[in-house]
Amino acid sequence: MKWLLAMLLLGTCTTALAQEATARQPEPNTRVPQGVMRYAPSGFPDRIVASPAQDARTGFSVAWRTDTTVGAPLLEIVVAGDSPDMGDQRRITATSVALKTENGSAHHHRADVDGLQPDTLYAWRVQGDRTWSAWHHTRTAAKASAPLTLLYFGDTQNKNVSLTTRVVREAMRHAPDARLALYAGDLVSGGDGEDDNEWGEWFEANEVLPTSLVVAPAPGNHEYFEEFEDTPQERRVLGAHWPVTFALPGNGLAEAKRTTYWFDYQDVRVVVIDGTSALDLGTAKAQAAWLDQALASNPHRWSIVLTHQPFFSPREGRDNVPLRKHLLPVISKHKVDLVLQGHDHVYGRLKSPPPVFVVSVTGAKQYRLSDEARRTMRPVAEDTQLFQVLRFDGPRLRYEARTATGRLYDAFDLVDGGERGKQLVERDEDRIDERACTRAETLKGRTDRCWE
Repeated sequence: MKWLLAMLLLGTCTTALAQEATARQPEPNTRVPQGVMRYAPSGFPDRIVASPAQDARTGFSVAWRTDTTVGAPLLEIVVAGDSPDMGDQRRITATSVALKTENGSAHHHRADVDGLQPDTLYAWRVQGDRTWSAWHHTRTAAKASAPLTLLYFGDTQNKNVSLTTRVVREAMRHAPDARLALYAGDLVSGGDGEDDNEWGEWFEANEVLPTSLVVAPAPGNHEYFEEFEDTPQERRVLGAHWPVTFALPGNGLAEAKRTTYWFDYQDVRVVVIDGTSALDLGTAKAQAAWLDQALASNPHRWSIVLTHQPFFSPREGRDNVPLRKHLLPVISKHKVDLVLQGHDHVYGRLKSPPPVFVVSVTGAKQYRLSDEARRTMRPVAEDTQLFQVLRFDGPRLRYEARTATGRLYDAFDLVDGGERGKQLVERDEDRIDERACTRAETLKGRTDRCWE
């Protein structure tokens, strides 16, 4: 009798769990309930992020946010020490820009720090209204021959706190020595009336990363919005958050000054291009000329081009012809090593020698692969959140793509053979099997996506 009762209870629980799973609803893009002001600015500094100067050996820049009571606040910096008394701090006055959003009016601040010593750990903090942030640590870039570890993230975009957080934590656990983080655009979704909440969630999801590493993002199409939508005057316009959220180098193309830039970090030159501007605003040819100059003057062994839209798209129905027409010849001419991309919300590495073209995704939105991608790329993945760890050590670059749980998905080495050029060496050991989407549709009934 007891056995029968237990079985009946188990059956009831199983049925309830099955019904709960069947009734599962799509998760909202942010965790902020309607009518709640979760990310209002205050006198306490927040959204603090360090970015590299053009020469990362001698400087970096910091952006942060407060309410409008704070204007032209200070950044204090000193060589980090073991005692709480680190000595006299150097003070730098920030510039401030106002921004009004659904969370109220804020001031966004920028301080540019120069004249630093290479490979030196600095402690720094930023000012608010009668208060300061914590002291943060940033180490300047070392000499070119020193080993370097960096992180590369594809689109974060959706449900950042809910599902990006775990990937960032896993990335920092696998690469505690990383000094630089590259983001391939679409950091947020935008255009939904809660842009500021999304940026608040991006910073919350990234936790200590933006103040422990220097951050270099590429702009994505979701950092833009459609002005005069559905009219003859419709056009792409850069969103108000992008220019004030990051303190990026000001060496970009005149026609895309706030969204293109380059910098040197040890033995690597990183050049960031703006695919949205190239495709939708007609700057592809001008960006190609600017990219040619930035790569021609590269004195380092390695080069990376960071962009949002892929040159070779792994998603069905996308074909970014102007990128290949104008910018690809420049990349080939200068023998760029890596082209790191996002936008298509799958994983794919083009089967080719250097340059190596990679598309990856970090966030929750997941698309489906095209048949062309399955023929021309290896490995590929659907329904998989990823981060990438890149380690540069003299003539060898080691690349790893890992899943949200840290499992190895893709790995290769680029080895510089001098006059023989750079060779790609596959590393197949310990990789997990190829991942494919097994869902017929999303919770919203979309068959063209795997998750959203």
